[in-house]
Amino acid sequence: MRLLLRRPQLARPLTFSVPVNARFPHQSFTVRAFSSGGFLPKQEVQERVLSVVKNFEGVDVSKVSETAHFMNDLGLDSLDTVEIVMAFEDEFAIEIPDAEAEKIQTVEQAISYVASHPQAK
Repeated sequence: MRLLLRRPQLARPLTFSVPVNARFPHQSFTVRAFSSGGFLPKQEVQERVLSVVKNFEGVDVSKVSETAHFMNDLGLDSLDTVEIVMAFEDEFAIEIPDAEAEKIQTVEQAISYVASHPQAK
């Protein structure tokens, strides 16, 4: 009971002075990175997407075009389609959500998605 009736001790304020040029090695800073001011040019995106598709295992290079469908025209199965979308993620340093990745079924759709992605590099 005595502990409950005890007066709390008042804390003394901690004061100290710091030189202006002091460095704090353990201080953390929040850094936000922003895009350098724009989207990749569509022509560059088109060339790089076509390059990824042409270099993908099992793709007949002669059938690759901007309008080619991954399954119908290039003969890729659903697993190949997932892997090629992952290759686009690697190529452009982006992350494509699963819901959006399922919509990418053609070279043209891949180009449009990447060209409109603000973080594509």
